[in-house]
Amino acid sequence: MSELAAPRKPQAGRDLPVAFAVGLGLVLLVVASLFIRKEAFAVLAVVAVGAALWELAQAFTRRSIHLPLLPLLVGSVGILVSAYTAGPEALFVAFLLTVGGAVVWRVLDGSGLPALRDATAAVFAAAYIPFLAGFAMLMLAAPDGPVRVLLFILLAVASDTGGYAVGTLLGRHPMAPSVSPKKSWEGFAGSLVLACVVGVVGVQWWLHGRPLVGAFLGIAVVTTATLGDLAESMLKRDLELKDMGRLLPGHGGILDRLDSMLISAPAVYLILAVLQPVAS
Repeated sequence: MSELAAPRKPQAGRDLPVAFAVGLGLVLLVVASLFIRKEAFAVLAVVAVGAALWELAQAFTRRSIHLPLLPLLVGSVGILVSAYTAGPEALFVAFLLTVGGAVVWRVLDGSGLPALRDATAAVFAAAYIPFLAGFAMLMLAAPDGPVRVLLFILLAVASDTGGYAVGTLLGRHPMAPSVSPKKSWEGFAGSLVLACVVGVVGVQWWLHGRPLVGAFLGIAVVTTATLGDLAESMLKRDLELKDMGRLLPGHGGILDRLDSMLISAPAVYLILAVLQPVAS
């Protein structure tokens, strides 16, 4: 039997009791913010995006890249608030203004190759974190926004949980061994099964939609979440980091929890907008 096909021993990469307690606390906080007053979730999203940008800025300094953090933080607030209050067009306009402001800020602070490198990194940071997070704000703005956002989050959690559980117990065939050795095709299958179940149940119970829409959502979220995980793994490998931060005990940093959700947000928003539009 080849080395790739050999059974893997379960690897406890994190403190499971602490990770479970922190994860449960985050879920309760998110649910409370969504259903007590959904503007509270928007505030929570602004805080999370700001923390993720700060983590990314700290990580980039390992490669002598210095993000213009102040304009990015101010622009992030504008992006999220604009998406929530004024829709997709405002999201794109606010993103462009944020990118322009960050680039000008960095160029005025110095010229040459370092400024060009930092400005390019600022464009990446703005697109990767607040712009993608803005699609969650677009979902939140709908009359049934809290339900849509909750379904989106539960789909991402199901993908992560299903992949971790099945991958740890049965994972034998690494998906991308040079990027993320612990991620396996068996775990990917576990993610698909659990996410599709959550999608079908959630769409039927909460949105009164067709099971096929829920299954489609599950497949889309697992695909995008896996790509997001692998992309961040590549970034961390290049930066020689295990985690992007330490703000969440048992989980790493805020960005380590948001990586899959950020990439999935546009997919969930578009699928729901087309296949499960808000009832008029």
